[in-house]
Amino acid sequence: MAREPSPRKLPSWLQSLGPGLITGAADDDPSGIATYSQAGAQFGPNMLWTMGFTYPLMAGVQVISARIGRVTGLGLAGNIRAHYSRPMLYLMVILLMMANTINIAADVAAMGEAMHLIVDGNPRWYAAGFGLVSLLLQVFIPYTRYVRILKWLTLALLAYVATVLTVRIPWGEVLRAFVWPDLPWNKASMTTLVAVFGTTISPYLFFWQASQEVEELNASEHARPLRFSPRQARASFARIQFDTWTGMAFSNIVALCIMLTTAITLHAHGVTEIQTSAQAASALRPVAGDFAFFLFAMGIIGTGMLGLPVLAGSAAYAMADTFRWREGLERRPAEAKGFYAIISLATLGGIAIGFLPLDPIQALYWSAVLNGVIAVPVMAIMMLMASNKAVMGRFAIPSWLRWLGWTATLAMASAVFAMALLA
Repeated sequence: MAREPSPRKLPSWLQSLGPGLITGAADDDPSGIATYSQAGAQFGPNMLWTMGFTYPLMAGVQVISARIGRVTGLGLAGNIRAHYSRPMLYLMVILLMMANTINIAADVAAMGEAMHLIVDGNPRWYAAGFGLVSLLLQVFIPYTRYVRILKWLTLALLAYVATVLTVRIPWGEVLRAFVWPDLPWNKASMTTLVAVFGTTISPYLFFWQASQEVEELNASEHARPLRFSPRQARASFARIQFDTWTGMAFSNIVALCIMLTTAITLHAHGVTEIQTSAQAASALRPVAGDFAFFLFAMGIIGTGMLGLPVLAGSAAYAMADTFRWREGLERRPAEAKGFYAIISLATLGGIAIGFLPLDPIQALYWSAVLNGVIAVPVMAIMMLMASNKAVMGRFAIPSWLRWLGWTATLAMASAVFAMALLA
């Protein structure tokens, strides 16, 4: 792990990519792919505008969460514990743990189904295998090495950019729908909208990125929380800005490609009900050909291996911060037993759900909706913390970032409220 750069020399663009890139890429996990596929299949290109709308909002919120971690040296849960209501924190962490475990179940199930489409076999055992491999990597590989694996896994998302290149796109129609969508404002569209927002702006991503900034801080010999080492602020904030805005752009471009592919192929051919990412891949085969199908299916597996540690890790960081356990992927399991126990519980719990007589597909979709609901109070608390000098000292967020963060919070709250009215 490179040392924290001095204020006089900013890091190169490649060295700057880290927590923000991984966070953005992990946002396009198999559950996200299913949500985006459903949006494209059901509404055609009329949901594409959400990717342009959410980009500055999600980037602003993620920058704020990263700044909280870098300035204070604590994750989100640790800061909430220090400055706000404990019962509220406990409720948030419990809901986060539940949502993440369900999300893991849906992700490993999608990965197993995708593998089954490529190589014949039992999808449940494929799913269990992927989950166990991810768990072993998290437990036994130190953070400084594991983060490099995660960076390389982000390349799996290029499969969805490549998929777009294999189908014929009516760009005029797409551009019209992006600028002036013909979207019915009813319960189905509102629920899908909240699911898209909940997938794009997810609470687990806030907790993960703040905690990854703390991991980077602890892994560097000379770095200190900015409250106690303000000379490092300029270089650190420049890195966070570039890393996060780049990572979120990558995330939304890939999500747009997934939505566009399913809109142009599946929706155009009357396939409007997609419940899983694997089903989307399978439906592409007769419409777009074997190569598009293969790219889509392999992308599910690659993004799943990227998303699983973020889901399990964000729950573990939140629990460890809440109860003041030792934490960190750089620590050995014997040094952070509670932290690794939560990672194991979330991952194994997700695998076990796949063997129960439950519908993981509905769980997948509604976990995205649940994320949208949970995100509102978490974002509001983040905004209060980031603007509070008692928390951030002289590094309280500037007015433009405060405006962006509250706009994102209001947009998420409005979508949830609209869905509730139409329920």
